[in-house]
Amino acid sequence: MSDTRHTKVLIIGSGPAGYTAGVYASRAMLEPVLIQGMEPGGQLTTTTEVENWPGDTEVQGPDLMVRMEAHAKAMGCDIVNDLVTSLDLSKRPFTAQTDSGTVYTADAVILCTGARAKWLGLDTEEKFKGFGVSACATCDGFFYRGMEIVVVGGGNTAVEEALFLTNFASKVTLVHRRDELRAEKILINRLEKNPKIETLWFNEVQEVYGTDSPLGVEGVKVKHTKTGEITDIPAKGVFIAIGHAPASELVKDQLELHSGGYVSVEAGSTRTAIPGVFAAGDLTDHTYRQAVTSAGMGCMAALDAEKFIAEQE
Repeated sequence: MSDTRHTKVLIIGSGPAGYTAGVYASRAMLEPVLIQGMEPGGQLTTTTEVENWPGDTEVQGPDLMVRMEAHAKAMGCDIVNDLVTSLDLSKRPFTAQTDSGTVYTADAVILCTGARAKWLGLDTEEKFKGFGVSACATCDGFFYRGMEIVVVGGGNTAVEEALFLTNFASKVTLVHRRDELRAEKILINRLEKNPKIETLWFNEVQEVYGTDSPLGVEGVKVKHTKTGEITDIPAKGVFIAIGHAPASELVKDQLELHSGGYVSVEAGSTRTAIPGVFAAGDLTDHTYRQAVTSAGMGCMAALDAEKFIAEQE
């Protein structure tokens, strides 16, 4: 028989938005329960140096998330290592089923499920995932010491990954389908000064190839977007860094979404179309997508939830 628990505020997700919501909801004496999800700490746990978190000139992403979790716990937030598998927002109290079998009912829900890495969608990419194809340089870069690597993308993530991978690789080829990067200027400057990085403009990956026994990447074939010319790039590792997609599967049929899956909220708030349901962080923010803005929205969501519950009482 499944265990059922009730809480005033259920927080789903554990990145900067979730943990900050946990801090504020705890301070408001709402005794929140936070369910961490598949990746406790979120995207920052797969990042190395974070240089834009106020108060820290430089901090390791995983360390920052450990501190945030400890802070939320110290305030009284009940943090549960579990995964919400389904969520019913059709009536209050809202109901969440979890992977462990525990059922949570809640007067208010704060959604902080964040975003996940996008993939190219190639069959050969899928074939070599975990065997030379990765979306996390900090997780897997160490395995490619002295080897040649390809990074795919043109934004902050791609440039950060390429720069980080030069700590291990003999050469990093950055493949981008346009002729200019969307990354911050400071990152582009570092990229241009790094002798280990070569940028291949106007190219898209067509195929990842390698060996079957043992399974391993040997290189990629890229196609020039203007001439159609195919180029072969030898590489032992391929890192996909083309952005992230919001993790809105739990609510895709229950809440209004926009811009490819982001949860819609009222302007200037975290309120969704369903009273008592709030969304914060990368799940709803397709513009800024920063740790500091996610944390700010987590604060807003907890305060919005506090006000909602007070009005119900």
